[in-house]
Amino acid sequence: MIEARHLRVLRAVAGTGSFSAAARELGCTQPAVSQQMKALEQSAGTPLLIRTGREMRLTQAGEALVRHAAGILAGLTAAEEEVAAIAGLRAGRVRLVSFPSGSSTLVPTALAAMRAEHPGTRISLVEAEPPRSVEMLREGDCDLALAFRYGGADHSAAEWDDLVVRPLLTDRLVGLVPEGHRLAGAERVGMAELADEPWIAGCPRCRRHLVDVCEGAGFTPRIDFATDDYPAVVGLVGAGLGVAVLPELAVESVRAKGVSTVAVEPAVEREVVALTLTDLARVPAVAATLAELERAAAR
Repeated sequence: MIEARHLRVLRAVAGTGSFSAAARELGCTQPAVSQQMKALEQSAGTPLLIRTGREMRLTQAGEALVRHAAGILAGLTAAEEEVAAIAGLRAGRVRLVSFPSGSSTLVPTALAAMRAEHPGTRISLVEAEPPRSVEMLREGDCDLALAFRYGGADHSAAEWDDLVVRPLLTDRLVGLVPEGHRLAGAERVGMAELADEPWIAGCPRCRRHLVDVCEGAGFTPRIDFATDDYPAVVGLVGAGLGVAVLPELAVESVRAKGVSTVAVEPAVEREVVALTLTDLARVPAVAATLAELERAAAR
């Protein structure tokens, strides 16, 4: 294997015409230059220099190697500079995937801070709900995933065992009823009190959890409408077409016109986390984005 340090020595010898002059240029000793040239010739499997008295002349193989060395060393220098820039957060990229209510609440604050602190780091954002977002992370389609999971039946202890899990916040679900509803303005509402209401359900994972919670309260919800779009959920409730439960993050991100929010019992919470792979967690740009997401969640 030809080493870059040997190529640098060869170029110095070719440019100066002697081992001693090359040593002065490189800031090392003449024996060190001689040893590295011997090592390079062994790697190449052929002589690279012809020594005639005090002069050094390149063989045909030596000329070919010097010709290629310029491009190789220039490329290596560029690579070293790019890696140094990434390591120093002067460059780099982070591919982030987030569920919609995280995209509209936590993500903007975190990305604005990243742009201010590290303007050379590019961050892209796409939206996906878990478990799809987690699959994207494992498949290499993103570097960082904002995800959530509920307790109880939805929670698997081993679900994220292979990932770096950074807890961000606990997001409580709140009930949504039309402003003129009999329960509007109530301090707390038991889920069983909503048993006879038509329901508007959210994303598939939230929908499954809604059914579980309602069945735990002794009834099966009559779901008249289902949509992944939180503003649509709020709009349908505001129009008097049913009731819903949404995470507080989702309500925070939507203008809740014509809707009254109420606390529901039993309390229903979801854990919001940032996920990445073990190796990616050591990448400076990913680590910095994780830190900014934590700060955004703490506000």
